[in-house]
Amino acid sequence: MSTIVDDTGTRIADRLRLEREARGWSLADLAKRAEVSKATISKIEREEMSPTATTLVRLASAFGLSLAGLLLRAEGGERLARASDQPVWRDPATGYLRRQIFARPDHPVELVEVELPPGARVELPASSYAHIRQVLQLRAGELVLIEGGRRHEIKAGDCLGFGPPADVVFANETALPCRYIVALTRL
Repeated sequence: MSTIVDDTGTRIADRLRLEREARGWSLADLAKRAEVSKATISKIEREEMSPTATTLVRLASAFGLSLAGLLLRAEGGERLARASDQPVWRDPATGYLRRQIFARPDHPVELVEVELPPGARVELPASSYAHIRQVLQLRAGELVLIEGGRRHEIKAGDCLGFGPPADVVFANETALPCRYIVALTRL
């Protein structure tokens, strides 16, 4: 995977502020809709902290976007997604590494590659799945995915189609990283 672009934090901060202001929302309005503290949003917009995956998913959902859609708007995008140009983002809390393989506002399918470090756990709220459907294929390692309380133990090559929106936990309970591809479509 390529290195993380130095200005990713700036682009995310600028995009959050732009999305919020375009809707005429105050920090308090966005905080309420996203269930994220006003102080956290303010720090992200001022680039005083890097958001976690969970925080970005909550913010994206408040805007009616997927995480990929929000990051795409922050990074821009072309029809041809060259490997060297695919945006990469790392969750500062878990080390979760996310590569946006393909996403465009005018195309219904997005592809994302994720590397989850050993022992890492990412919890995402049901609201992040309200406007999308997705399929996950594990490329390497092992992954435990808990969807709405149901535990799935996924091995390399296995594929899981997500059900109705539910809280989801991605957990790597092994000593090796795991890597998976997510294909999603907006509803």
